[in-house]
Amino acid sequence: PMGSERTEIRKRQMATTPETPGAAQAQLSTGNRGSNACCFCWCCCCSCSCLTVQNQEEERARRTSHELQAEGIPNCEESPAPTLEEVNAWAQSFDKLMLTPAGRNAFREFLRTEFSEENMLFWMACEELKQESNKSVIEEKARLIYEDYISILSPKEVSLDSRVREVINRNMLEPSQHTFDDAQLQIYTLMHRDSYPRFMNSAIYKDLLQSLSEKSIEA
Repeated sequence: PMGSERTEIRKRQMATTPETPGAAQAQLSTGNRGSNACCFCWCCCCSCSCLTVQNQEEERARRTSHELQAEGIPNCEESPAPTLEEVNAWAQSFDKLMLTPAGRNAFREFLRTEFSEENMLFWMACEELKQESNKSVIEEKARLIYEDYISILSPKEVSLDSRVREVINRNMLEPSQHTFDDAQLQIYTLMHRDSYPRFMNSAIYKDLLQSLSEKSIEA
């Protein structure tokens, strides 16, 4: 029958007819979305998880930087916890504060908040140098102290006047335990006059004093 043949021919034509432009465009769009899957593309089309990954990388970098800075901070001196009597004595004079490791540690913590911890570190390095007797060790430690705290290229340079710097430069020609005595005294005086009064009014000192006072009352 002719009708059946025409129907069959029409089916074959429909099967081989190209897709309409609209259908092809829709398929193209779908394909593009698949190829531009977010966070795996090279373009800037993403605004969701790509930014999340970027933020995570930035946070990791900041955390790493902070950890490196923390590692660069020398450890405090080992000391038993201070007593209430000791903490009260710190208020009597700067000398009594600097006499004990606990006092130096607390003061050093305060100096760190003011970005002047290098003053205490320099003073402590000079004290350590005075304990040495071996000539080669003295020369090496003196060189390190100079590079760390005296050199204008050092980020930990302490504030010294020109007269003291001239004395140090002369002393460095033949280093001894007392190469930095004048500089150490000047930094000690600076901490006494400038930083010590602020430490006594700081939260670090007041909180420690209050904590020990409360424990004393409870006992």
